[in-house]
Amino acid sequence: MKTYEPRPVDTSGIELTPALLELTERLAANVHEVWSAGRIADGWQYGPTRDDARKLHPCLVPYDELPESEKDYDRNTAVETLKVIRTLGFEVERKI
Repeated sequence: MKTYEPRPVDTSGIELTPALLELTERLAANVHEVWSAGRIADGWQYGPTRDDARKLHPCLVPYDELPESEKDYDRNTAVETLKVIRTLGFEVERKI
């Protein structure tokens, strides 16, 4: 079996603007909503502890009710996504 070696895009040189940092929280909340919708569609429900056999998960709650450690996971996904977009030469701007 071949050993998998992850090679994410290097985003270490990218700094996000204050506006994009503000956007990350909204993106993080949406990441959680998408994950939750997928789990619920697969028959998962809220449970105080994770139980894969019974399809119970403690994070099937609104984003605002998640522990900070779980929010940080979603925030990191949002931040890294925005950094990859910038690294690849794209810009994100708000249209008002």
